[in-house]
Amino acid sequence: MKVLVDTCIWSHALRSKKPEFAAEVKILEALISEDSVLIIGPIRQELLSGYSDLAKFEILCSKLSYFQNTAVMDDDYILAAKFNNQCRQKGIQGSHIDLLICAVSVRLNCPILTTDKDFGFYQQYLPIKLFSIQTA
Repeated sequence: MKVLVDTCIWSHALRSKKPEFAAEVKILEALISEDSVLIIGPIRQELLSGYSDLAKFEILCSKLSYFQNTAVMDDDYILAAKFNNQCRQKGIQGSHIDLLICAVSVRLNCPILTTDKDFGFYQQYLPIKLFSIQTA
């Protein structure tokens, strides 16, 4: 099973040494070893945008090059816009990238690994699956 890994999980693994994220980092490591990780270009861009130090940027860019970008299709953008409209009708404001992640995960029928609580709100109205720590 492939899993679309959200930016916050990558950030926990790459930047944070906080023990409260240890379980998520372990899951990411397990998914990497199983070759089950998916990443899309906008997530890669978010990760790389957090590094103003060119040397650190290049190191991260090199590490992330191991993971091929999963293609984002034109229909994914349309579905993300539809998801945005559905959520807004229910009073839920989502970011464009979050809803694009939702659209890609629906198209690929794969869960999303995230600690972003917004995805729990999206899941109430969108046909997304979240990867559960209990699943691991």
